[in-house]
Amino acid sequence: MPHNFVELIDASISILRGRGMKVYPDFPTGGIADFSQYNDGQRGGKIKVRARIEQVDVKLLKITEIPFAMTTSSLIDSILRANEKGKIKIKKIEDNTAEFVEILIHLPPGVSPDKTIDALYAFSDCEISISPNACIIKNDKPYFMSVSDILKQSTAHTLELLKTELEILLSEQQALWHFASLERIFIENKIYRDIEECETWEAVIEAIRKGLQPHIKHLKEPVTEEDIVRLTEIKIKRISKFDLDKANENLKKIEDNIAELIDKLANLVDYAIDYFKGLKKKYKEGRIRKTEIRTFETIVASKVAIRNQKLYFNKEEGFIGTSLRKDEFVCECSDIDNIIIFRNDGKMMVTKVAPKTFVGKGVIHMAVFKKNDVRTIYNLIYRDGKLGNTYMKRFPVKSITRDKEYDLTSGNKGSKILHFTSNDNGEAEVVSVILKSQAKTRKLKFDVDFADLAIKGRRSRGNLVSKHPVSKVELKSKGVSTLAAQKIWFDDTVQRLNIDGRGELIGEFAGDDKILIISQSGEYQLLGFDLSTHFPEDMIVLEKFDSKKPVSAIYWDGDKSKYYVKRFLVEPTDKKVSFISDSDSSYLEVVSTDYLPVAEIEFVKERNKDQRPNLKINFEEFISVKGLKAQGNRLTIHKVKTINMLASLELPSKKELSEDVKDDYNNNQNVKDSHKLF
Repeated sequence: MPHNFVELIDASISILRGRGMKVYPDFPTGGIADFSQYNDGQRGGKIKVRARIEQVDVKLLKITEIPFAMTTSSLIDSILRANEKGKIKIKKIEDNTAEFVEILIHLPPGVSPDKTIDALYAFSDCEISISPNACIIKNDKPYFMSVSDILKQSTAHTLELLKTELEILLSEQQALWHFASLERIFIENKIYRDIEECETWEAVIEAIRKGLQPHIKHLKEPVTEEDIVRLTEIKIKRISKFDLDKANENLKKIEDNIAELIDKLANLVDYAIDYFKGLKKKYKEGRIRKTEIRTFETIVASKVAIRNQKLYFNKEEGFIGTSLRKDEFVCECSDIDNIIIFRNDGKMMVTKVAPKTFVGKGVIHMAVFKKNDVRTIYNLIYRDGKLGNTYMKRFPVKSITRDKEYDLTSGNKGSKILHFTSNDNGEAEVVSVILKSQAKTRKLKFDVDFADLAIKGRRSRGNLVSKHPVSKVELKSKGVSTLAAQKIWFDDTVQRLNIDGRGELIGEFAGDDKILIISQSGEYQLLGFDLSTHFPEDMIVLEKFDSKKPVSAIYWDGDKSKYYVKRFLVEPTDKKVSFISDSDSSYLEVVSTDYLPVAEIEFVKERNKDQRPNLKINFEEFISVKGLKAQGNRLTIHKVKTINMLASLELPSKKELSEDVKDDYNNNQNVKDSHKLF
């Protein structure tokens, strides 16, 4: 896999220092990657890579980075295939890629952009898995290693190359010093005069060797015939211009070079670290990491698939399917969904969506099945056998074997369901049980409340309702949820909600509770607590929505070139709402959802005047809570340098509270502990 140059350099330096370091691939196409199963690049590991998808508005998505090994054309083809299969729903797609990637995905009205983003990851090549396979050739055979081991070997090899290079340079300098010393001896002692009367070449060599002998004791290498031959090649002009001081200076310079090289060899690791640092300094420009490292949540395909099919039911023959268009419509579903079916004989089964499937007669309920769903509770009253007792029970269905029939009764022949409800949030109704008139009892009608019944497994027999024959069961009143509110956390690492305790607790959510989001753009939005919810990148506040809690803000009005302060209550709506002025140059300066926020204003120093002291403002005292569309009060007539939020004030006793917050304080004294992100 390709890696980041700077990160590899840092890792090599870390290895040389004996610390080691993990490195992860960095793809030239950018994108977002999950390396939690990378396994250090060894076989069996896996990298999940995603395209970077931005939500421009409710009808437009933009892809700006694509997964490694993909092209814009292949990515677009995969999106179009998913659209043709009905996995996602898009209006059109445009490729505006030039220097940078830009793929625009236009959505039809009514399609959720958040859900479409997840669906793109689930059903197209906007998310792909790459299997690393780090293989090298060792002793002429393929050899599989981890990336860390390869990097360690590479670093060790670089260290060895640097050592070899230094040794070569050292031998060159030593050879240079050796001949420079010989040259100085040859000229300084006028040995060249000894060869003037020599008649043969052998005599010349011998005369020079004899003349050098008294002066070469300090040399570190023996004088060879090759050295002597080189001395004979020195030109007369060079001999005549010989300067002893310059010769000694040159020798000193060579000796310093030799000493420096010996020192580098003695401290080879430090030299290698400096070498890597030099590479980083020279080449790091523009080599920032392109691929963002992030941990992905697994996207459950059935939760994000577009419901592109319609399910029908043939009651008379006991068939369900997507091809039975002349029969009774049941619900919309996707072709990867499973359907849960309950029959009046007490049997239950789960089967995959198909064109036509036999499920049996006497079906009393069918719906899309959600695996591991503990919030959907089924309330059931059944007769055990033809003449047996009547029982009631409450249970979830979390997991099953597909196409296997399960008996929800005690299993006796002739058992029959007398009452059945499916409750998405664990509601418990009150029913009236009417006994048959021949029953030997004076009380032929009585009420039972499912809320008094504990939720158990589907295999439990249940609690006894009556030993006498039951004529019918009638719904008396709908119930409310008996399940505890669900705790929701926000994990800032993956920018997602979860129920697993990761990140910061937002609060307990049930029913129609909402999450309040405030963005740097000066907009707020109310979102549900679905775990697949996406959040804007410029989000600065995230907390559980409280309709009685005011928002305090300071913003710059671009048209009037002034700062304004406003406090308002959030109006419930499904749309994004701007609470600052509409001018393009308007912007939000600070915002708080605390009851008693405080801000500090630093002023610009005016010429020839003393510096105006900083001003602290208590929002509650500065301005009362007004309507959302109100402009607010002007902050100051003086020029502002900075505005900073300070620690909010503690809530006072009930008697001292203003009318704005008194009612809410009575209901919840812990509202000051709201969750905020800045």
